[in-house]
Amino acid sequence: MELDTLYLTVLLVSGGVTIIYVLLSDVFDSIAIFDSWLSPAFVLSAISFFSASAYLLEKFSPLSSVVSAGISLVVASMLAILFNLFILTPLQHTEESTAYSEEDLEGEYGEIILSIPAEGFGEIVVRLDSGTIAKTATSMDGKPISAGATAVIMKIENNIAYVSELTDPLLD
Repeated sequence: MELDTLYLTVLLVSGGVTIIYVLLSDVFDSIAIFDSWLSPAFVLSAISFFSASAYLLEKFSPLSSVVSAGISLVVASMLAILFNLFILTPLQHTEESTAYSEEDLEGEYGEIILSIPAEGFGEIVVRLDSGTIAKTATSMDGKPISAGATAVIMKIENNIAYVSELTDPLLD
């Protein structure tokens, strides 16, 4: 196998893995090992930049393979660092919507639209001035909460709302 074919193959494979990663990024982001600078997006971008520049240099320049690989390594390192600093890092610090932050939801009242079993998950809808937000919810105290009940969001961790049911003592 020639080097330019190898570089093109690596580029195509890393591109395919990048697409798979984008589709399944929520699963991978929950793994604590990827919280550092060694994120899959950073590593895949570095591999893609290296293989793309190495392929182009190998295919279209008169330089030797060793020099092409060395230049590609430098180019890939610079592009991956710039990509990480100016694209990946800002994206990691954004939230799903600019209309609210998860901290804004803590203490808000909402309606349970999908019953929450004792040790399971349901869904709560919170109506804010900026719109209606549905969140995955679980019971804070481990008690089941039926659909239609009013609950307060006590805290949010890992995009899951921990709720407690509100009861009206005057109706009891």
